[in-house]
Amino acid sequence: MSKDVEAIFSLKGKTALVAGASRGIGEEIARIFSAAGAKLVVSSRKPEGISEAAERIRKATGGEVLAVPASIASAEDRKKMVSEALKWGGRIDILVNNAGTNPAWGPLEDIQESAWDKIFDVNLKGPFILSQLVFHQWMKEHGGAILNTASVGAFSSSPGTNVYNVTKAALAHLTRVMAGEWGKYKIRVNAIAPGLIKTRLSQALWDNPEVEKIVAGWPISRLGNVEDLAGVSLLLVSDAGSFITGQTYIVDGGALAAR
Repeated sequence: MSKDVEAIFSLKGKTALVAGASRGIGEEIARIFSAAGAKLVVSSRKPEGISEAAERIRKATGGEVLAVPASIASAEDRKKMVSEALKWGGRIDILVNNAGTNPAWGPLEDIQESAWDKIFDVNLKGPFILSQLVFHQWMKEHGGAILNTASVGAFSSSPGTNVYNVTKAALAHLTRVMAGEWGKYKIRVNAIAPGLIKTRLSQALWDNPEVEKIVAGWPISRLGNVEDLAGVSLLLVSDAGSFITGQTYIVDGGALAAR
């Protein structure tokens, strides 16, 4: 790889705050950012889980990683994430809103109000307020890049993940709105929309005897892995993507295109 290519993808000298990084997609995004030279602040609500993820990343990349146990659904914890990141890293250059939940599977008419509220608090309100907190730092200083984790479900109807899909559709649109309003502050905002990626959150979907038949009809006929999200995530927060904002990149093996 030439030095020019390395330079535009490099995150050296930058600090990234990754919310929802204890496993799966969030941990992989954090790992690739660390490998690209970023200092990392990783968060998740379970102290043991995020500490273990931070240690795995350190061992894999040799990078600097701070674990901050915090829930994106908590107002106090959101402030804690930002303050701890600023105290430790001196600045925040990149924010990743990856935390997500889906405690309600089933027909739309059976969804309880409490489940609706929880899904919206974690998947939409949390990323919005956390982005606001970081925005107020960036507006006064140097700008930055936000990466939201949406879902291919934002673009289709899928029984069983209905409310989750609604929040991800809203997050994809919020990505465009933030990009439009905050661009003048040198803030870029993009999203990734993973398809069926083999993670714990999506286990009910891929741990299904019918999944092989479904996957066989995709242009890239396999389940996705968390590593499939690494490259596009790095593109969207690095100088390589400096002219990209307001976009949601679908990473689904062509599943949506094949419908």
